[in-house]
Amino acid sequence: MLLLAGIFEIVWAVAMKYSNGFSVLIPSIITIITYILSAVFLAFALKHLPLGMAYVMWVAFGIIGTTILGVLLFSEKLTILQIISVILIIIGVIGLKLFATK
Repeated sequence: MLLLAGIFEIVWAVAMKYSNGFSVLIPSIITIITYILSAVFLAFALKHLPLGMAYVMWVAFGIIGTTILGVLLFSEKLTILQIISVILIIIGVIGLKLFATK
């Protein structure tokens, strides 16, 4: 459920970019629908996961996915410090998962 929530978060963020400030209809509709789906799947995941862990992972999926797609789809440039920062986010999520208390 959390992975689906993360995927929908990435989709709504990319669709929002394509919506051009909600001035293009189809990407705007996709943004709204996937935003809602992302929240719904996060809510389902929260039935079984601690809030802090689930939220951090959900946000991390979004950061990592939108960063990669920003580079691939919109030719956004990343500095070495930005790349290092994303890597640190990944390491942080892995650390939280490895050392999470049950």
